[in-house]
Amino acid sequence: MAGHLQPGVIGSGDGPQWEHDSLLSQWREAGVEPGMNVIVHSALSSIGRVQGGAETVVRSLRTAVGPDGTLVAPAFTPQVTDPHPSIRAVPEEKVRTLREQVPLFTPGLPSPMGAVAEAIRLTPGSVRSRHPQASVAALGARAGDIVAGQPLNFALGRRSPFDRLLQLGGWILLVGVGHNRNSFLHHAESLIERPRLKLRRFPVMVDGERIWWETLDVGDDNDTHFPVVGRDYERHAGIHPVQVGGARTVLLPAKDLVSFAGHRLAELIDHDL
Repeated sequence: MAGHLQPGVIGSGDGPQWEHDSLLSQWREAGVEPGMNVIVHSALSSIGRVQGGAETVVRSLRTAVGPDGTLVAPAFTPQVTDPHPSIRAVPEEKVRTLREQVPLFTPGLPSPMGAVAEAIRLTPGSVRSRHPQASVAALGARAGDIVAGQPLNFALGRRSPFDRLLQLGGWILLVGVGHNRNSFLHHAESLIERPRLKLRRFPVMVDGERIWWETLDVGDDNDTHFPVVGRDYERHAGIHPVQVGGARTVLLPAKDLVSFAGHRLAELIDHDL
């Protein structure tokens, strides 16, 4: 019955429909407080029915962190990549055509990182870092500081927005997703002595000419070690998940996670060798 629902929730035959106020109370239960700088990894569908969709989720999170806080989200653009990176010789026409169709990165280029991340990117006042494949979008008091500059190599490593969030005492919010979606674990891996490596290759404009840029970065985990490290960290730190709508939600301190994850990832990667 609607009378038994918490304020800010609409009842229907399809279950509750969450509104701003009910989401806000659940972010508070998760530990989100005014002044926090929070990077959000989320799956909107896991929350359930939200009146106003992703925009309402973002608005409630902005209320939760307040005017002195900042929301950040991955705004990665994997579509800006060489479709045939192994071909170095003069390519056949089909490969040349496919490469010509790869877009250049622009601040307005859509990201496939989910509805909430896109809502953060599209909110008026949002700013975005400029890496062609690994940008982040930020909204709030420290947004400009967080996105100011990002190296082309090791894009999630030192001097990146992740590094700045770490120095600001930032937090990681996982909403309905696992640690396989926790991009801060790439930052942790970039700091260890022997990280897994990959080659990034993307088009950029240099002196008016479109060229393909190559640079090293940490490799993709492909659900290998990140879920293990995340589970081990939650157990180690005594993290207690809460429900936001229907979504399992955890709030993690970035510095503590990175410290733990660096050691644990080094162990797991060395074991693979």
